Formats: sequence, structure tokens, C-alpha cells
Amino acid sequence: MRLMESALGKANRAYPDCSQMANKLRAMANNAQEQIRSQRNQESYLVQLAGRTTPKGLHCLSMQLTAEYFFLQPEDRQFPNQEKLIDPDLYHYSVFSDNILACAVVVNSTISSAKEPEKIVFHVVTDFLNLPSISMWFLLNPPGKATIRVQCIGDFDRLSTKYISTLAEQKSSDPRYTSVLNHLRFYLPDIFPALNKIVHLDHDIVVQKDLTEIWSVDMKGKVNAAVETCTESEPSYRAMHTFVNFSDPFLEQRFNASVCTWAFGMNLFDLQEWRRRNLTGLYCDYLQLGLERPLWKAGSLPIGWITFYNQTVPLEKRWHMLGLGSNTDLSSDDIENATVLHYDGVMKPWLEIGITKYKGYWTQHLQYDNPYFQQCNINE
Repeated sequence: MRLMESALGKANRAYPDCSQMANKLRAMANNAQEQIRSQRNQESYLVQLAGRTTPKGLHCLSMQLTAEYFFLQPEDRQFPNQEKLIDPDLYHYSVFSDNILACAVVVNSTISSAKEPEKIVFHVVTDFLNLPSISMWFLLNPPGKATIRVQCIGDFDRLSTKYISTLAEQKSSDPRYTSVLNHLRFYLPDIFPALNKIVHLDHDIVVQKDLTEIWSVDMKGKVNAAVETCTESEPSYRAMHTFVNFSDPFLEQRFNASVCTWAFGMNLFDLQEWRRRNLTGLYCDYLQLGLERPLWKAGSLPIGWITFYNQTVPLEKRWHMLGLGSNTDLSSDDIENATVLHYDGVMKPWLEIGITKYKGYWTQHLQYDNPYFQQCNINE
């Protein structure tokens, strides 16, 4: 009490007028708030920057595998069972990525969870730079009884060239928006002309349970099957109006602004119905329209939601759990019960900024005693 009395006495002598003290305290509070705001902005910037940076170990791994690949004879670069690539009676999965570790986890987790891995065919699509390293990885670490093929985006020059020229107009430096691999998924029927259905997986997912059941989902004549992102407690969370500019008459007249969005990351696509409805052409039209006026936020997600509007069948929530790359308060029971875990957000599990308590679901699908990991100092 004596110390408090002394402090109050000093304050009273320095600021005999209470209004002066109030103004001084208000100024100090405003200054503290401004410093906090500045620190938060800097933290957000650094997290976003870290999310776009390739870890040193991953770069080293890519270089090591690329060198090994070019020592191989052409005949040794071929994967077995390539006749299965066009068999429509098998379970076909696609993943588009430039990340070796991410591809490895998607493939390993899917196959280890499968009841019939011999019926699985994986189509991995990457860019020209990463084709040798990702190919070498799966030549050294074949996917058990499953079949795999690694393709280069250059195999689809006509498609990728058109995307690059269109996306250049967005003038964005964010790879999530400018990556051709992100946008190429809207050409799935053209990339896989012999297939009737395909499950497309993002490279930041982990499969925990057998996916066979999803192939028997009733598509009801629609093109896409996906989990919706709205919740019972927050029915407007991630509704269409959050990402799309419905003040534009073109959108206002054609779409319901309160419709719930759905998740990319684990989608079953009916490619036959997609072709019949020419949704790729519709996507390209919307992409071009968005360059002419501000219809939606940058990136492919809003255009994808518009393209598949009224063409999506909702899946049960258990199929696909979101948020492991952005939300630190997810239920452990929900995580354990989910079929697919999705590390959407910038805090990917292969980055130091990844959320520690979720990393184990991802790291368990990599063998960290691999000699290449040892050479490149890649640790769990």
C-alpha cells in the first residue's frame, strides 16, 4: 500500500490536473496498440513469406534425386504396369504438385489405408523442373501393389500455355494464384481422356482410411462430390458472398449469394458428365471475365465454385477435414474420425511454421532414416 500511495503521490504532483493524466494514459495506450498492430502485421507477413519458401532440405533432396535420375538409362526410367493407366475399372487418383515430400505422403497414406491397393492408379503431375526428382523418388520407393505414373506439365503444352498467358494478366506474385498446377485441375477431362471418374487430391492432405467407398457415391447426374465448408453453428461461414462480388449484376442475377462453398482437396469428379457439360470451357470464360472486372478474390477457388455451381453433391463431413494448416483449435476426436486430413492454409506440415500437434499425422508416412533424408538433414 505504501508503494502505491507513493506512486499515486508522484503522479498527482506531475499531473495535478486529472485530464492531463487521462490524456497521457490515453496516448500511452494508443501507442501500445499501434506497436501491437505493427508487430501483428509483421508476423503475418513473415508467416506468409515462410509459407512460400522452399526449405533448404527439400531443395537439397530435389537436387540429389535429379542428379541420380540423369544417371539412369532411358529404359530404367519407366514405371511398371503402365497398361493400367487407362483402365476405367480401377480406382484412379490424381495429385498435381512440385513437392517431393508432399507427393510421397499423399501416395503412401492412400495406399497404406487401402483395402485393395492393387486396384489403385496414381497420376502425379508436376512441372518440368521437378519431373526428374519426383520420378526418381517413386522409382526408388515404388508404391507397393499400386500403379503410378509421373507426368510433366509440358505434356499439356496447349493447356499450360493458355493458362500462363491468362494468369500473367493477374499480376500476382503469390504462387497459390499463379501456379499452373493449381489451375490445371480444371482440365482433368482433357488430361485423362480415357477415364470416366477420378478422385483429385491436393498435395497437402493425408489419407487416414480406405477410400473405396467414395467410388460408389451417387453423383445424381452431377459432376463433383465434395464436403461443404459451412457448419451448423456458423451457416454463413465461407458462404459464396464472402469471396464473390455479388454487387456485379452478372453474378447477382445468376447465383445465390448465400450458398455454402465446398472444399477442394478431396474431390470425386465424373469426367463424362464434365465433358458433356463443357465445364472446362465455362471455367475459362469465367477466368477471362474476372480479368476484365473485379468479380472475385484472386485465385481459382471462387471461379471453381461458380463453375461447379449446382453441379456438386455434398459428401458427409467425415470424408474431409479442413484446417490443419491454419486452425490450432481442432477437435482431436474429429481428426481421428476423418478419412482425409487437409493442411489447408500456409502452415504446411513440411515447414517449420507447421502446427506442431498436427505434424505427426503427416510425418508418420515418411521414413526419416532414408539415406537421402540423412544427406539433406531432413528430420521429423
